[in-house]
Amino acid sequence: MQKPVLELENPVGTERQDELIVLSRQSLAKKLGNIPSGKFVQLNADGQPILIQYDDMDGDGNWDEMAFLYSFLPSQKKSFQLQLSDAPAAIKAVVRANARHRRKNADNSFGPDLAADSIPAGQPATDFSKQPLPPFLTEGPAWENDKVGFRLYFDVRNGKDIWGKTTADMVLDTVGMSPASNYHQQAGWGMDVLKVGPSLGAGALALYVPGMNGKDSLVRVGGRHIEKVSYKKVVDGPVRAIINLTYHNWKIAENMPPLQLTETISIWGGQYFYESTVIIRGAPADAKLVTGVVNLHHAEQQNFESGGVKGLYTWHNQSENKDNLGMAILAASSVVEKFSDASGVHSDIKNSYLAVMNTNASSPVGFRFFAGWEKSSPMFKSAEGFRNFLEHQANLYQHPILIR
Repeated sequence: MQKPVLELENPVGTERQDELIVLSRQSLAKKLGNIPSGKFVQLNADGQPILIQYDDMDGDGNWDEMAFLYSFLPSQKKSFQLQLSDAPAAIKAVVRANARHRRKNADNSFGPDLAADSIPAGQPATDFSKQPLPPFLTEGPAWENDKVGFRLYFDVRNGKDIWGKTTADMVLDTVGMSPASNYHQQAGWGMDVLKVGPSLGAGALALYVPGMNGKDSLVRVGGRHIEKVSYKKVVDGPVRAIINLTYHNWKIAENMPPLQLTETISIWGGQYFYESTVIIRGAPADAKLVTGVVNLHHAEQQNFESGGVKGLYTWHNQSENKDNLGMAILAASSVVEKFSDASGVHSDIKNSYLAVMNTNASSPVGFRFFAGWEKSSPMFKSAEGFRNFLEHQANLYQHPILIR
């Protein structure tokens, strides 16, 4: 009896490295029949097993999705054999994605990685002149892959920062453990390459509300007017890592009811971006979701459109290492209303280029944030190299791998 086959197709005439393929248990059951609890689906290509991450997305103890990475030649069609098994394939896994969040102990050590945590309204930023270490390792949750890393300031600032990496190893479980080691200076693994200040940094979130209290306002997600912020690790490596951040009862103005916002952040091996999907419930009808790119070094804002994808980017000598760093936001053209900057609105958000996106309570808004540091790859040493990279990424973004 012939084994069931999964067919994947690269619809573009360029190579694709480390494409993330996600298959739901439900879709696989249509090919294989019922998949009993405790059973796994193995994939083989050319007789060789594929490393698969089995992810329990709803916490019921059974995997709901299986994820793997595969690289495709131009216009390649590839067949994979499917089979049920009692265990995952026996493959030594190289960890290529990681998420972590750790709280500081009373003795200034850091506790174990947390699956869930929360902070109250008004969680203060760390004053490093008064305490050498923050209450959370590197000030909050961090996520990385074998190319780049990011972190969130888990306090009223709610900014996002970039870890420039020069190693494929997962390092963020240990970076920042001691004040004697300064992660703002280049080390063997890389460094924190971004100064965020009062900006949106590396893709932090805000809400644009026209005419709020008589002014067009840009309100930072976070601050002191949120009941609490919850963190949850959904899945964690070796292929991909996913975290959720939920902002409960966010009161954006006295005369408006509170709203709820959840951001899901995903990162997987081989890429220079994280992917964000945001769901907002209870927002004013004319409100827009905003994300942004820091501009503290007078980098020129560049915009482009490629097919069904719009991009905003900067490339400049703007890293904390005083060398070249490119940053970009890519999103579906149907989502992006406009690109602008923070200079013309009432807000505490400064020094930011903005992507203003349409919100829809029934579906998430998605974007990808890219970071290209010249020490991570030679292709980021020039503005032309970064632009070519982004145009290639936009082409891949709008033409996903076809699953047949």
